[in-house]
Amino acid sequence: MKFFIDTANLEQIKEAQDMGILDGVTTNPSLMAKEGITGTNNILKHYVDICNLVDGDVSAEVIATDFEGMVKEGEALADLHDQIVVKLPMIKDGVKACKYFSDKGIKTNMTLVFSPGQALLAAKAGATYVSPFIGRLDDISTDGLNLIAEIRMIYDNYGFDTEILAASVRHTMHVIDCAKLGADVMTGPLSSITGLLNHPLTDIGLEKFLADYKKGN
Repeated sequence: MKFFIDTANLEQIKEAQDMGILDGVTTNPSLMAKEGITGTNNILKHYVDICNLVDGDVSAEVIATDFEGMVKEGEALADLHDQIVVKLPMIKDGVKACKYFSDKGIKTNMTLVFSPGQALLAAKAGATYVSPFIGRLDDISTDGLNLIAEIRMIYDNYGFDTEILAASVRHTMHVIDCAKLGADVMTGPLSSITGLLNHPLTDIGLEKFLADYKKGN
């Protein structure tokens, strides 16, 4: 399973990268705004800064909701850096734009996916990644993890190359459950990744080892 971090915070991205387990980054206009990054030129520069920090794919989202606008924005984003993945909304023109970019060899990420049917359309259009938002489904008392399982089954049935990028991951158990179900990628906050380190028996064991070492020295 690939680990992406969902943020625009350079310090958090660097911390995850320094652990040696980071495979990429996802971000969006809301995350940019959270970091105080506004204005087209500043946002584009920040995408490049992120690409220079990591080795893997960096999803950069279009703002337009029409085909022509998405193509124009997506091409500008793709020209920024060869690690950029054009992030498109799961709407009719978004699927059309996905096919356009896929035919040109530009990586795409279909976002805001909430059903197996949407994921099927994304794969048919040649999406590199499809992003089912499991946390947001959980928020409305719907089983987000079941969506991952359904998409995995459909993709395996037909041999689609589109990778399942479990998005809106909220906590460590989301990560583990998605790994069990065969999601190709998870993206979430830094806490969902570092939380995997935690276990009380590890802390107790380390404390005992260190105490025993001090006794012998």
